[in-house]
Amino acid sequence: MSIMQAPDPIYLELVDFVAAGSTPEDVANFHPSSAVQARATALVERERESQLTPEESSELAHFVELEHILRMAKASDNALIM
Repeated sequence: MSIMQAPDPIYLELVDFVAAGSTPEDVANFHPSSAVQARATALVERERESQLTPEESSELAHFVELEHILRMAKASDNALIM
């Protein structure tokens, strides 16, 4: 019997970015990787079709929450940069 490894949740990329420390410019210029963007898109599509597992639903919810916080930080940092 083989155990299938789940990919890292997509929100870990955002957590790693924040944990690494950043300048206002870093925050303003941050974009999730194309792999994370593709995974988020796939999760949203599966959500629309009511096909998310509980784990996927949690993954998407955490990602959306952190992305919202990052957007607020970007808005705040853009005000500081300008």
